[in-house]
Amino acid sequence: MTEDVSSPGLVLLGVAATTAGLLGMAAVQANRATTVTGGMDLHIHKMGANAGEGAAARPTTTVKRLSCEKLPNVPGHSITTALIEFPPNAYTPRHRHPGSVTAFVMKGALRSQMEGSLAVTYTQGQTWFEAPGAIHAFAENASATEPAELLAIFVAEDDCGPLTIPVAE
Repeated sequence: MTEDVSSPGLVLLGVAATTAGLLGMAAVQANRATTVTGGMDLHIHKMGANAGEGAAARPTTTVKRLSCEKLPNVPGHSITTALIEFPPNAYTPRHRHPGSVTAFVMKGALRSQMEGSLAVTYTQGQTWFEAPGAIHAFAENASATEPAELLAIFVAEDDCGPLTIPVAE
């Protein structure tokens, strides 16, 4: 069942129900991610057989780490900003994050489901929050023809370490 979020009040309710990807879009599934170095990190996520029925044939997301800074007022923590690009019909599998995540849909529409909650479709300009360690069942571009983009802001330990943690199906 999919619920469309259309007002700021519903977004706040959806936030509580859909906490962690959506930055799943940034999911690094063991050896299924390729990292390109040089300035900022770039992760290209590849779908595996366990990513859902037909997921192996679906396009992948691209995560571009834009910045990462240590937080001087919160020792041992950092803030990382990343742009996640979803080609049409792109899908990200089950994962979680080591810290808090705030997500902002910059373009298109993204469908996301947190474990134990209904799937929610977020459109341009909408935001949500993901609690540390919450299981993100999946995230996908809601369109089969238009790209979508997400700006994600992570606050976590480990001084700009990994943004996602794979979770077995």
